[in-house]
Amino acid sequence: MNTNSVIEIHDVKLPNDIDFVRQLWTDYLTWGNDTMQMHYGVHPHNPKEQVEQDIQMIDKFLPPNGRLILAFAENKPCGIGCLKSINEDIGEIKRMYVDPSFRKIGAGRAILQALLNGAQQTGYKKVRLDSAKFMEAAHSLYRSFGFRDIPVYPEVEIPEPFRQYLLFMEMDLKIHV
Repeated sequence: MNTNSVIEIHDVKLPNDIDFVRQLWTDYLTWGNDTMQMHYGVHPHNPKEQVEQDIQMIDKFLPPNGRLILAFAENKPCGIGCLKSINEDIGEIKRMYVDPSFRKIGAGRAILQALLNGAQQTGYKKVRLDSAKFMEAAHSLYRSFGFRDIPVYPEVEIPEPFRQYLLFMEMDLKIHV
């Protein structure tokens, strides 16, 4: 991949982009599941079933309270990110993923910036996320934006047995520009 590639961020257009969403979510959850198995000996979910559940409830990732975006490089979908509501003051980033062949060109940074902009436009005061402990590059990116580690938050969707393998993070949007 060309490190000079221009990253373009687009809001998902349904139903036109559903195949891109399904593929990137499946790739993300399969990679995450396989890596969780390798590192910790656990499989948190069935990726295909989880993707189909998420597609059935895709509205939670759409405006006015959410955001679902795709990143493109060289006219190819290379990443995805979602924002959903925890409550009127707190948004949650979910399913942020960049295809491994497109990493290190700024796609993750562009996706995160777009999600944070969307969170500010929605009026959220804070944004939270969970991330597997093995995702160290993602943690560095989140921290560079001002996220800090926090204890597990009550609204987290991750089942109890798997929470020990995750980091939980939060950012105050008032400090984000």
